[in-house]
Amino acid sequence: MTEATSDIDALIEMMARLPGLGPRSARRAVLHLIARRDLQLIPLADQMARVASTVRECVVCGNLGSADRCDICLSEKRANGELCVVEDVADLWAMERSGVFRGRYHVLGGTLSALDAVGPDELGIPKLVRRVADEGVNEVILALNATVDGQTTAHYIADQLEGRVRLTSLAQGVPIGGELDYLDDGTISAALRARKDI
Repeated sequence: MTEATSDIDALIEMMARLPGLGPRSARRAVLHLIARRDLQLIPLADQMARVASTVRECVVCGNLGSADRCDICLSEKRANGELCVVEDVADLWAMERSGVFRGRYHVLGGTLSALDAVGPDELGIPKLVRRVADEGVNEVILALNATVDGQTTAHYIADQLEGRVRLTSLAQGVPIGGELDYLDDGTISAALRARKDI
């Protein structure tokens, strides 16, 4: 095996670890990129290097951006007293795509899971409770995925914030076992507008 072939195999192996790609899909993608080296592979590699060196997590909410605080947290227009709690950045971006929510976010980075040793501290739930007090939040919208772990996490957060703030959750349109990132914008919009008190 030549060095070039082993480099290609290593790239295929790395690509196959990405969500939605298996070994065959990764092989096709890599061969496609190599065939279009100047138009796609080199610009893609350059952009990935830029993202790796410039993107960071917002210290306030957990969103991704190029500064310590993301554009949403910096926007005074978004300081309307509403805080939407989501599991991960993909869920935040899904909510933003819908264009309905105009408040701020709190990204947990996962859900509570005893099996994976993920507790409240690992998810920054104490930080969320502090934000509610410090930022004058009057409504917390729990936009967690309708999975067992998502609902367990939502109930835990609701217990922590009970009596401190209005608590709502997404309503109709979010199927049990569904994940926000896979829902269309209309479904997310309807669920946000029809949210209900917890």
